[in-house]
Amino acid sequence: MSRRYVVIGNPVAHSLSPRIHRLFARAAGHAISYETLLAPAFRPAAERFFAAPDSGGANVTLPFKLDAYAWAAEHGSTTVNADEAGAVNAILATPRGPRGDNTDGVGLLRDLQQNLSLPLAGKAVLLLGAGGAARGVLGPLLRAGPRRLTLANRTAERAQELAKAFDGVEPMPLAAVCGGYDVVINATSASALGDGLALPEAAIEGGFCYDMFYRLEADTAFCSWCRERGAAGVADGLGMLIEQAAESYLLWRGVRPDTAPVAAALAHG
Repeated sequence: MSRRYVVIGNPVAHSLSPRIHRLFARAAGHAISYETLLAPAFRPAAERFFAAPDSGGANVTLPFKLDAYAWAAEHGSTTVNADEAGAVNAILATPRGPRGDNTDGVGLLRDLQQNLSLPLAGKAVLLLGAGGAARGVLGPLLRAGPRRLTLANRTAERAQELAKAFDGVEPMPLAAVCGGYDVVINATSASALGDGLALPEAAIEGGFCYDMFYRLEADTAFCSWCRERGAAGVADGLGMLIEQAAESYLLWRGVRPDTAPVAAALAHG
């Protein structure tokens, strides 16, 4: 039986996930379908989709990752990564109910450490933002063994509250950040919204700057800002998107795809 997969979100028409997973399936010789699923609300859409006998799994994007976690925890099970994040972005259909996972942090680490050759062990890492995107990657970042992991946010209280859930994370107000970081990761919505970020220029001095958001045609706002101020290097989150998709595919199909050909295909339109 050919299995069906979807990405559930609102909006979702812009998602690259169908293209990425179809390329994965073609390379693996798997007969699957993968479509977008626009949902006014998560729970009814998920219940209808997973009730079908040919449903294999789903990705979940904004604004439903928290809803997906609650639903998977109630009706099935969740992984350690999902529990740490309090959010689910990949669901596997199993005979015992949905199994919710979060592949964002693993995808980020694979892009940084393997694709970009930036191992984090022993490094000083600055993570910007204290929302869901930051929470989803803090656990995997800590397990990579950085010497220092600082969480900076415009509202200091939010950084402090999130840091309480993760031993070894140093919270800090965004305006108080100084230099000395090897890797600076943007998990705020500034690039997605086209906004600036009230970050002291000294924070990026000598560091590699990574934006978890991406643009296909040009630099993100964050990457452009860092490049203009002399960052050691910049990269956006397209590689993370592809790598977290590969982790989802592994969850569903038991095979981890080769991501390099897919990255090359997307880079060339």
